[in-house]
Amino acid sequence: MSEGTEERQLILRTVREFVDREVIPVASAMEHRGEYPHALADQMQKIGLFGLNVPEEFGGTEVDYVTFAHIFAELARGWLGLAGIAGTHLVLCDVLVRYGTPEQRRRFLPGLAKGERRGGICLSEPNAGTDLQNISTTATRDGAVYRVSGSKMWVTNGRRGNTFLLLAKTDPSAKPAHRGMSAFVIEKGAPGLIVSRDIEKLGYKTVETCELHFENFPVPVENLIGGQEGEGFTQAMTGLESERINVAARGLGLAQAAFEEAIRYAQQRVTFGKPIAQHQAIQWKLAEMATRIEASRLLIESAAEKKNRGERCDLEAGMAKLLATETAAEVSLEAMRILGGNGYSKDFPVERFYRDAPLLVIGGGTNELQRFIIARRLLEKYKL
Repeated sequence: MSEGTEERQLILRTVREFVDREVIPVASAMEHRGEYPHALADQMQKIGLFGLNVPEEFGGTEVDYVTFAHIFAELARGWLGLAGIAGTHLVLCDVLVRYGTPEQRRRFLPGLAKGERRGGICLSEPNAGTDLQNISTTATRDGAVYRVSGSKMWVTNGRRGNTFLLLAKTDPSAKPAHRGMSAFVIEKGAPGLIVSRDIEKLGYKTVETCELHFENFPVPVENLIGGQEGEGFTQAMTGLESERINVAARGLGLAQAAFEEAIRYAQQRVTFGKPIAQHQAIQWKLAEMATRIEASRLLIESAAEKKNRGERCDLEAGMAKLLATETAAEVSLEAMRILGGNGYSKDFPVERFYRDAPLLVIGGGTNELQRFIIARRLLEKYKL
């Protein structure tokens, strides 16, 4: 076994032990209380999970994408919200690693890798989600700073985070619109940035999802990612490609957790004189659940391996995200059906899985968008 393989196995074992011993026993109770998992996030910081995609020269863990996906599957198996704290943080890291200037990488990546800086992404707006080219937030050059004005929605880590990827229009008149969009690293502290509210959600609770307002918020010119205006849309989209592998892995982990609850319960619950696992109707459900989970796992690994090789993988990442997140939604519902009334109660974690799953279908690019991306790429690949 190579040293790299040993290191990957070590971090995976560490994450599994962390999830089994510290996350699963407290996740549902903390989620029901709406309690932010400070201690668990601090433990993630110690393990090195905030630097998974940051090069070692900047203090990161720098794992390959297959390991990256397995780690997020493990975190989501324990608690989807906990995976979210690191997930959007790592999108910012990914964009900086790929597109940041040498000075930007030296300035921001060490703190992000250590978890001293907590990151997030400010992309979506009240009237622009899937259609990011429709954003209205502007960044206007004013000497040594850009003045940012507008609003951003669905910002994970928006209240407790302090460093964000922001997409704004530096040339609102550009045609097509994406040519006038730029990306910035923004930091809290200066006047003009207000975290207006935490958005109440069906699931994915305790991790704040916020609306941010900007009014002439100053961003230093040197925080323009890559130092070049008009490149922000491409930079953000590249970051979202790796996020889709991340979100797919979260779907895999959530589905695995729901399946494990269901198959454990099915072997313990007795009806008509035998465990319900011996009833054919339940067996068919379990077989279908396990098959979809394994198919999702293999598709995620395929996309991650292409990403490791530096190959284009938007087709594979879109397929993985589509299948794994739809699997999470379907398996969590089937698990609830297997548990019956107990699955609907807060005594078991299945109801939490069921509430969390829809976020994965919507977030990271809706599954309707994934179908569009997949179809477009297939038509390119098989063009007559």
